[in-house]
Amino acid sequence: MSNRILLKTAAIIPIIFLFSILFNATVPTERTTIGKLLTITASASEHAAEAAPAGEHASEAAAHEGEEAHEEGSHGPINMSILWIIPFAGILLSIAIIPLINGHWWHHNFPKVSMLFGIPMTVAMFLVLQTKTIHTFVEYCSFIALVGSLFVISGGILIRGSFKSSPMTNTVFLIIGSIIASFIGTAGASMVLIRPMLRINKNRKTKLHIFIFFIFAVSNIGGSLTPLGDPPLFLGFLQGVPFEWTLIHMLPGWAFAIGILMVLFYAIDSMMVKKDGGIPADDPNEPKQKFSILGSYNFLFLLGVMGTVVFYGTVLRNMEQLGFIKDAIQIGLMALMAALSLIATPKPIREENGFSWFPVKEVAILFAAIFACMIPALNILEYKGQTGALTLTHAWQYFWMAGGLSSFLDNAPTYLTFLSLGKTIGGAGCVAVYGGCVPQHILLAIAMGAVFFGAMSYIGNAPNFMVKSICEENKVPMPSFLGYMVWSIGILGPLFLLATFVFHRG
Repeated sequence: MSNRILLKTAAIIPIIFLFSILFNATVPTERTTIGKLLTITASASEHAAEAAPAGEHASEAAAHEGEEAHEEGSHGPINMSILWIIPFAGILLSIAIIPLINGHWWHHNFPKVSMLFGIPMTVAMFLVLQTKTIHTFVEYCSFIALVGSLFVISGGILIRGSFKSSPMTNTVFLIIGSIIASFIGTAGASMVLIRPMLRINKNRKTKLHIFIFFIFAVSNIGGSLTPLGDPPLFLGFLQGVPFEWTLIHMLPGWAFAIGILMVLFYAIDSMMVKKDGGIPADDPNEPKQKFSILGSYNFLFLLGVMGTVVFYGTVLRNMEQLGFIKDAIQIGLMALMAALSLIATPKPIREENGFSWFPVKEVAILFAAIFACMIPALNILEYKGQTGALTLTHAWQYFWMAGGLSSFLDNAPTYLTFLSLGKTIGGAGCVAVYGGCVPQHILLAIAMGAVFFGAMSYIGNAPNFMVKSICEENKVPMPSFLGYMVWSIGILGPLFLLATFVFHRG
């Protein structure tokens, strides 16, 4: 009975919103594309009835206005009611609360909850923002292609070695991950290193903190040194932000945040080892293993995926005549890299790695609903930015606003929205980008906020949820959605406040 109640409760919000859009309950009729066309048609009919000789001119005017309305409703942001973000809040609350009420039910029914939110919102958004919805669908496909290919390829890389589960070993692995994340992406670094970290610490009694810090450092902040590290920085590069600018100006913030996190992690890990009675002794039944990497050829496929991302961003993206074919090429190349990895990697390597499809399946299903439900939130943010309703002048405002929204929304479009806002400030020390110039301290605040704050929640960055799912598959109980945020607010909150005073006081 309780399971039925949960499912019915989860169904209420999306069903209401589907009917509300059909009856124009939450967006004024004149603001929707359909509403505009109906209004224009009615207006044209009235003019035609009043002045038949002018019928041709009225028809032409109506057609012209119809095209303009379609252009605005399909391509540009529209003024939407804040109520449209309720489904987005609903899917977040479902992810946060239902597993606490009945984890077993959630594990088996989260696809149904995802569909209950995602499908009605996709239909509703297609009626209001057709082009935006189509673009979001394509972005979702590209997102899953990237995450899925990195997951498959990294599952074929087996790192062997008899490492002691000491604070120093764990800290060194986290530092290595924080460095390579900027060159193979946070998702790539996370998928390559999470399984070795799990094996190293499999005999530890207290180990939750290890993987919390792994998400903080490797899955998020570590990817802030180059445009290859995280999608918003890559979009900044495509907008004209020089590659070397990101490396030079993000390096102090990266070193500051990673340095503090590593010192704090080492202290906490040392305390936990002491609490557990020391470093676990080696299992006498397990033979000593020399350090080795099996399936190292998968690094070529990994580079192939990153090369595809760069090729798409620098070459294909500019070929507008190709339309969505260019996206299909990108997705196809990523799928090819994953397929080659599956063919080339012997099955025993994946089995020893504990490879399974569930983590990527969970991310694909949940993020389908998240992508659909966040369309209104991103539209509202973009509309407020374009109309001047959102006015920011100080670096700390950009850091916290871009960061706060990136904790729950897709950080790539959030970054672009605040980049557009930054172009309106002007002043000395600007970085030239397409369409304007952004003050250097503002650009730094936007970049740091968009990347760093991805660690604030499980959905702030795709690798976060992947790491959580892989850990749980390996019998490491991870905190709930809200439980994780207790960790992130408690540790990253003070760190980001300190970073504000050091880097973003202006």
